[in-house]
Amino acid sequence: MKYCKHCLQPDTRPNSKFTNLGICSACDYFFKLKEVDWQDRFSILEELLCKYKNERNNKSYFDCIIGVSGGKDSTRQALWVRDKLKLKPLLVCLTYPPEQVTERGVNNISNLINLGFDVVISAPAPVTWRNLMRASFEKFTNWAKSTELALFSSVPQVAIHYGIPLILWGENPGLQLGDLKTLGRYGYDGNNLRNMNTLSGGALDWMKEIGFNLKDLTPYHYPSLEEFEKNKLQIIYLGWFLGDWSLINNGMYAATYGLEVREDTVINTGDLHGITSLDEDWVTLNQMIKFYKFGFGRVTDYVNEEIRLGRISRLEAIELVEHYDDACGNNYIEDFSKYIGITVKQFWLKVHASVNRELFNIDSNGRITRRFKVGVGL
Repeated sequence: MKYCKHCLQPDTRPNSKFTNLGICSACDYFFKLKEVDWQDRFSILEELLCKYKNERNNKSYFDCIIGVSGGKDSTRQALWVRDKLKLKPLLVCLTYPPEQVTERGVNNISNLINLGFDVVISAPAPVTWRNLMRASFEKFTNWAKSTELALFSSVPQVAIHYGIPLILWGENPGLQLGDLKTLGRYGYDGNNLRNMNTLSGGALDWMKEIGFNLKDLTPYHYPSLEEFEKNKLQIIYLGWFLGDWSLINNGMYAATYGLEVREDTVINTGDLHGITSLDEDWVTLNQMIKFYKFGFGRVTDYVNEEIRLGRISRLEAIELVEHYDDACGNNYIEDFSKYIGITVKQFWLKVHASVNRELFNIDSNGRITRRFKVGVGL
């Protein structure tokens, strides 16, 4: 395990690579942003939008579609698209079952509606949702393997249904996070989002193999490349056009328009500013598990961006990662285990079986400790 020489990105992040100078692709991209002509990029965006406004279905009332959760990124996107770009967006929200969605998440979607947006809300069958979550956890130790598939699929599905070819997305995970398989023809081209880990490799196959009926999996079907081409769908990353796109900037922007933030402590959530994944809380335990698999979690993603922006030092970031990268309150683990029908003991047995033993040790009491030093590696 090695770290980027500038931030705390480890080489264990899937689909990432370092330059010959030992810099991660996300930092390498950030350094190149200093040379960007942002007005030129905005002109490119205006040309793209004119093209799609001219090509859209004349029967469509909307210019574009934006997938939203009501959180910081989607709130900022919706407001910027409507108020700056003067477009009429249709917002699409895939909501969680009552046992999972937070009151905060409901309030934030209501806030978008109160801000004057049209919102389509879809809710996959809750029994299938819960059974798939359990199957995802048992097979991958990642309960979100199925739910993320539904989340990503809902947007292009609705785009096809309404005849709206233009989909506006947030950050480019290939450039801004280092998931290089998602890179498209241009920095703003998001049609290779289908290559991300959640969506690639026959995403529905494992569900069918363990007995789920195809007719029950419609919300989890990400439209094929052929369906994209037939319906002339295009995903455009808005983050590529915004020079101030970041976790904190988006959070502050959205908060001024009514975003409700998380109030739980960092030691329970690893959410340094209370602004991430606000519509549900179980992602917290998935971030903990990600840490035990790959050696980095939610806090690493936070601080890497802050290091690049020069708001904290690498040493300060190391201290935060050491303290909070595996943070997860017991109440979240208990609630999740109860929901999918397992005991907390069964939860930990599964997690322990998935721990990366090259990176961690597990003692006789089940305590997991790092074998690597944060910022240094192995």
